[in-house]
Amino acid sequence: MNRLKKTIYSAPSVKKAFRILKAIADSPSRLGVSELSKQLKIGKSTVHGITIALEELGVLVRDPIDKKYSIGYRLIELGRKAYGRIELREIARIPLERLVEEIGETVFLGIMDGDHILILDVVEPPSEMKITSPPGTRLPLLAGATGKAFLSLLEEEKAKDIVQKIGLRGYTHKSITDPKRYLKEVKETKERGYAIDDEEYLIGVRAIAAPLPIPSSPLSAIWLVGFSSRLTDQKMEKAIKEILKTVQEIIHSFEIYS
Repeated sequence: MNRLKKTIYSAPSVKKAFRILKAIADSPSRLGVSELSKQLKIGKSTVHGITIALEELGVLVRDPIDKKYSIGYRLIELGRKAYGRIELREIARIPLERLVEEIGETVFLGIMDGDHILILDVVEPPSEMKITSPPGTRLPLLAGATGKAFLSLLEEEKAKDIVQKIGLRGYTHKSITDPKRYLKEVKETKERGYAIDDEEYLIGVRAIAAPLPIPSSPLSAIWLVGFSSRLTDQKMEKAIKEILKTVQEIIHSFEIYS
């Protein structure tokens, strides 16, 4: 019961914090506690408490002279990251659609999100039999080809630290659980620009993942996934060429629109 009351009570504070942030962001000049209280019709003590908390988080910055607030770098950074994700998804969409048309298998765009991978976009082939997951799905970072692709964007020591921290899980009998062998494949991925997953994450499924070496944060990659019965060795060779071509298309488009 107490936990329920706390949850219900916290919602108005969050809404008030958002209103304060919006008012400061919309204002052509800095705003003080009294101005915010009057403009938003929120008690001064409440505004004071919220602004102090937001200042501690780096979301707001208070001028040392007039004591008025402006938007902090932390909020700007969060906004930049959110915009970067949207921008990358929009830029990559057409090249990903072309890749699906060429190979006829599902293609994903994702970013490194802590110890996981977050799917930003997915382009599916028209066939009924396909492998898919909706945008917003989180996958284990070190699962299959995708982990190798993301780690290839990092310095060797950083990649090694992540492998040691998370550990390599045996999803199938083909999963690579030896750190030295896994890191060797990460190094090969960095050199050739793609990683292969031959039923390492799911039995009967093959994948090709390619890192996107673009100046975006967080790290990003694309990967193509299909059933082993359809992704034959010959088709894999074609898919590798096409996915590398797609990476270059995305990088080129990103440079134009950035």
